[in-house]
Amino acid sequence: MNIKFNTLNIKKIFKILPHRYPFLLIDRILNFKKFKYLKAIKNCTINEPYFQGHFSKEPIFPGVLIIESMVQAASVLIYQSTGELKINKLYYFVGIDNARFKEIVIPGDQMIIEVTLLQSKRNLLIFRNIATVNKKVICKSKIIFAKKCLL
Repeated sequence: MNIKFNTLNIKKIFKILPHRYPFLLIDRILNFKKFKYLKAIKNCTINEPYFQGHFSKEPIFPGVLIIESMVQAASVLIYQSTGELKINKLYYFVGIDNARFKEIVIPGDQMIIEVTLLQSKRNLLIFRNIATVNKKVICKSKIIFAKKCLL
């Protein structure tokens, strides 16, 4: 059986997400299936600016940036599924539920982010997200996007 993986490198991610250093938090897409799931990588390195102040003697990847990584991964899945990247028809991150942080992420860790589309109703998309390092769960959450159509 020949399994096809849908991978995206950083150049393709640049074409989808408007974020740039230091706020682009996805390094590679390992696999995705339209309207189903996406698996991404975030490589955490000591060179990233937030490690200088969070915290200088015990650097920890900020929890809010773990959530942002999940949001960016879900955004790539939305684009890969809908093909829409028009400013007048965007999905906006509007909510987070049940976010739980289980472990810390430190420089040198490679975070694997998995997003799964749970529900699509009207103009809402709801995703389940899991971030892991070395197969240990770092964070779980549900995030919500709403489609905003401007005339």
